[in-house]
Amino acid sequence: MQIKGISASNTPMKRTLILVFAILAVTGCDFVRTIAGRPTSAQVEKIRIERMQAEEAAHQARLDSMRKVQQQMADSLAALEAFLLDSLSQAKNAIKTPSNLGGLGNTELSAKYYIVVGAFRDVNNAMRMQKVSVDAGYPAQIVSFRNGLNAVAICPSDSLTEVIPKLKAVRSKEGFSKDAWLLENK
Repeated sequence: MQIKGISASNTPMKRTLILVFAILAVTGCDFVRTIAGRPTSAQVEKIRIERMQAEEAAHQARLDSMRKVQQQMADSLAALEAFLLDSLSQAKNAIKTPSNLGGLGNTELSAKYYIVVGAFRDVNNAMRMQKVSVDAGYPAQIVSFRNGLNAVAICPSDSLTEVIPKLKAVRSKEGFSKDAWLLENK
């Protein structure tokens, strides 16, 4: 018997092809992948899950690292804030106003805060301290008070948080008194 295009001699081949197609239909692509030396769908799924877990672990490590840095920054800011509050409280004890000293004489002050590196009854002593300040790189002004004091004022500023570190620096500098204080122009 001859089927159009297929001779009777091809019948065993036809049966083999039908058998192969039947096996493929029953067993699926994994059979073909195994024969071809490729991973099966179960192996592909396992690899996908492993990659996803590795990506999640790397992402979690980045998040942990960012949290650690964020905590370090918060700790640093807290320490800085404590330092500034401590400095401000110390500075408040070292702040004097012109009214505490009998009022200003013939001096006009343009800034709110000054560091006073010395106060003298004799204006010549004030002028010598003014020269020391200028030589150290600080423009200095002599502030006269009604009570007879002549103060040498440096580092004018309108910001207390800006002038406090300068006060600490001046107190530690050679040639300046550790008793330097702030003048607040109210």
